[in-house]
Amino acid sequence: MANQEDIFKNIISHSKEYGFIFQSSEIYDGLSAVYDYGQMGVELKKNLREFWWKAMVQMHENIVGIDASIFMHPTTWKASGHVDAFNDPLIDNKDSKKRYRADVLIEEHVAKIEAKIQKEVDKAKERFGESFDEAQFKATNARVLENQTKIDSILGRFKDALEKNNLEEVRQIIVDCEIVCPVSGSKNWTEVRQFNLMFSTSMGAVSEDSNVIYLRPETAQGIFVNFLNVQKSGRMKIPFGIAQTGKAFRNEIVARQFIFRMREFEQMEMQFFVRPGTEMEWYNYWKGARMKWHSTLGLGESNYRFHDHLKLAHYANAACDIEFDFPFGFKELEGIHSRTDFDLKAHEQHSGKKLQYFDPELNQSYVPYVVETSVGLDRLFLSVLSKAYVEEKLEDGTTRVALNIPSFLAPIKVAVLPLLKKDGLPEKAREIMNILKCEHACAFDEKDTIGKRYRRQDAIGTPFCITIDHQSLEDNTVTIRYRDTMLQERVAIDKLQQIIDDKVSIKKVLQSLM
Repeated sequence: MANQEDIFKNIISHSKEYGFIFQSSEIYDGLSAVYDYGQMGVELKKNLREFWWKAMVQMHENIVGIDASIFMHPTTWKASGHVDAFNDPLIDNKDSKKRYRADVLIEEHVAKIEAKIQKEVDKAKERFGESFDEAQFKATNARVLENQTKIDSILGRFKDALEKNNLEEVRQIIVDCEIVCPVSGSKNWTEVRQFNLMFSTSMGAVSEDSNVIYLRPETAQGIFVNFLNVQKSGRMKIPFGIAQTGKAFRNEIVARQFIFRMREFEQMEMQFFVRPGTEMEWYNYWKGARMKWHSTLGLGESNYRFHDHLKLAHYANAACDIEFDFPFGFKELEGIHSRTDFDLKAHEQHSGKKLQYFDPELNQSYVPYVVETSVGLDRLFLSVLSKAYVEEKLEDGTTRVALNIPSFLAPIKVAVLPLLKKDGLPEKAREIMNILKCEHACAFDEKDTIGKRYRRQDAIGTPFCITIDHQSLEDNTVTIRYRDTMLQERVAIDKLQQIIDDKVSIKKVLQSLM
């Protein structure tokens, strides 16, 4: 059985071969940590974005959307804290000349100790069966307690070092934990330094007169500066939310793991404005709501977990991540933050404009608190791709590679396949294609044997193949073949539209969120 590293390599290779993701500027040897979405990838990405938008905006009467500019007045980023505090602690290995995020090295080291604890738990579970009490075992087993003490010590030191911005102590933790470079295997580390992640550029016709501006490192600030515009023009009453999807840019020094960490990426964010004092209630509400949304993708509940932040950002009073079990381990997929009134107050101070809400129930004005949900569209794409990818041994000894993407998200919903390129079968297939393509993304394929065509559609995640044969000309029936089970059934052509509509409907998924 292939290990996770091999599977991940196969997913990357599959993504290129079948038109999901290409290396940017590949003919010029590529651009590091920048990727292009191909013809299949752009469809899946669009479907994920639309599902998020429908669930977030269409299903909530008190949430509306905007599309703010990528360019913003440079003072925006001074107010938000990005100019002074948007940094990553980086460390170099002197032997491999590779650069790493110091916090990630420590977190990965802790994850290895956590894995040791889980191994002990799994062994005990197997030994004791149904009578096994996991909580009691963790509280009494010597090896588990020893490893948990190590974790608590490391995380305690790390949290204290981050809060005090003590980079020497961060390096000392790496030294004391004997963390080695994954490439060279050595412990020959430089000092830890902070790097600002914003891309800067200039605006203006003449360079001497230009102003330095930044490519936005997040989409949230476009929402905050438009808070009053949306509230007044939409006559919005608190609590209400403003949602946005769009590109953001970060000059990641350590960018790796395919599309997981890129320099140009897409966010889907919603800022929910609430009355001060109610923020924790809404924070917990959105934690539950967002996890429920992820569960509708059918990727397996055990692949998700909450991770509370060790160090809170300067704007937050509560923060957690929804982490997903990628092929390289559990990593952040979505962030949920209680941002207090930091952002609106900061923009008030720097702009000199009031950003307050008059609450008719309290008969007073105040700066609202904000609860944020922010998911990376590219990471969401990778989560779907990594769990959908399967390599199956079939009864005849052959192997098929399939993408078991949820039907409502699949790039191509239906493939229309005339059995032969003659006898009027292509013409009949075209009639069916014309019926379906107004509603659904369809593919028409008449090249190669029907078996090879099925395999091609499996590989791009097409849930349904419709085969037109000679019987179709006689009785107006076709064969539907299902990707996940490979089962086939005969159905009437006039029932086809209804069958496909029902099986790829997003309506049922949205109803499950109500």
